[in-house]
Amino acid sequence: MERSGLSGQYPQTALTDIGMMKAIVFDMDGVLFDTERLCRDCWVGHAEKYGISDMAEVFPLCIGRNRTDTETILQERYGEKFPALQFCREASEVFWKEIEEKGHPIKAGVSEILEFLSGAGWTIGLASSTGRESVLKHLEKTGLRQYFSVVIGGDQVLHSKPEPDIYLLACRELGADPQDTYAVEDSYHGIRSAYRAGMMPVMIPDLLPETEEMKKMCIGIFPDLLRFRDLLGKNE
Repeated sequence: MERSGLSGQYPQTALTDIGMMKAIVFDMDGVLFDTERLCRDCWVGHAEKYGISDMAEVFPLCIGRNRTDTETILQERYGEKFPALQFCREASEVFWKEIEEKGHPIKAGVSEILEFLSGAGWTIGLASSTGRESVLKHLEKTGLRQYFSVVIGGDQVLHSKPEPDIYLLACRELGADPQDTYAVEDSYHGIRSAYRAGMMPVMIPDLLPETEEMKKMCIGIFPDLLRFRDLLGKNE
């Protein structure tokens, strides 16, 4: 499945079809919320208590992965005896304390694009590697739950991103054909997952910059959600 994604815009073939597509699935961390940076900082800070000094290098490997895969990555790096589950839980507590004290860091353009899609009759889903309970907590606290017909968490599938399972499940729950459904992602694993599911990946880079691999897989790469919304609006 070869695609010729262009940075910041769609290939001409996609422009002619964009108005026909009414299903879209968003990732959460790094797309809706600026939580990847916060999570990274919490991990790096908490890792010092374990005598770990290279967590900033390991964290990017875990972006887009669910808890099970993340624990595997940590134990492969720090040994089988490393208490990966305990570390993740403790770092999560630090993370949520920061959220409670400072509020949710919502990414630019989130309200605008969700309002636009909702008003234009799009079917909207969310597929995050974060556990579903935590995802719902984020959405409820920010008032965004109302926009999503389907919410899938990483604990609802056996294999997380970059495997296609979570996006295939989201499309199935939405009643949408993957090949006619956008997937909005910030991570390499997320883009690979959507691509393997046969969807139309759109990348909004966050901590990870666009690469040649991402350009080939994506139908579009945009600096923010507002630019993506503007294109969708022009083709309604």
